[in-house]
Amino acid sequence: MSRTKGGTVTHARHRKVIKQAKGYYGRRSTAFRTATQAVDKANQYATRDRKNRKRNFRALWIQRINAAVRAHDDSLTYSRFINGLALAGIEVDRKVLADLAVHEPEAFGAIVDQAKGALPV
Repeated sequence: MSRTKGGTVTHARHRKVIKQAKGYYGRRSTAFRTATQAVDKANQYATRDRKNRKRNFRALWIQRINAAVRAHDDSLTYSRFINGLALAGIEVDRKVLADLAVHEPEAFGAIVDQAKGALPV
């Protein structure tokens, strides 16, 4: 029986990595060894940053809500607003609140008034 060489499998594996490294600078996009390192590191960053993206969006929503609450009522802070929502029994998440604050200020103002009314004086 003749010997089977692994050229096609190796070439396919190399081609897959080089394809993933398309657009990288210099030898990182053409040389298999450096492309492998670059692709591995890029995948590490992608995995880490999928978690970070969730954190960043939550922080952005909180900043938008805080700014809109203070624009509606100077004496009300984000923390007291969230407390007022809980006391009023309003269960709206921060993503929706931030969207309302940006796109529908009147509706957000009504929610702020309800939350402020539920707070103890």
